[in-house]
Amino acid sequence: MKKIAVLVSGGGTNLQALIDAQNNGILKSGKICCVISSSKKAYALTRAQNAGIPAEAVSRRDYTSSVQFDEALLGVLERYGADIIVLAGFLCILGESVIKSYPNRIINIHPSLIPSFCGDGFYGLRVHEEALKKGVKVTGATVHFVNEITDGGAIIMQKAVNVQNGDTPEILQRRVMEQAEWEILPKSCELVCAGRVSVTDGVTVIE
Repeated sequence: MKKIAVLVSGGGTNLQALIDAQNNGILKSGKICCVISSSKKAYALTRAQNAGIPAEAVSRRDYTSSVQFDEALLGVLERYGADIIVLAGFLCILGESVIKSYPNRIINIHPSLIPSFCGDGFYGLRVHEEALKKGVKVTGATVHFVNEITDGGAIIMQKAVNVQNGDTPEILQRRVMEQAEWEILPKSCELVCAGRVSVTDGVTVIE
């Protein structure tokens, strides 16, 4: 049973999807050992507490450098014995020391079909705003491993979602969460925890 640390920054809807998957037996090869928020005010902390999961905040503002922030984050991860890290709406960029400490053991959910609408600056509503500006008919979500390149790690799972006439960024964001993110994040997490995902030449192989 792998220990999963979920890193969050906001409301924690993807965290809730993981908690629900754990309770429903979809996520069975791992268990959430802690929730770490970059914001002390994040509602995700309340979600964790309601589920009886240890939760604490590690705020970037409390540290004078990104190196110190990474050291503090690593300290918390090590204290809980985390095997797998899930970035579920975590808005801080992880430093090299964190990434190297968990090679192919950090996964992220991104609200588009990578390589579209991804990379530096593409997060939250901006992803959906740009998708609508471009006029795409299909968007979706991607779960991928995290490396030193923003949204550049090997892809684990994707799911497409149709764009509809009259969509606003907010409406599209909600549909992508409901139809894609909340489904593929728990499934991907289970695959990784079960040891069924490997990376060869930057491409995932799922057993």
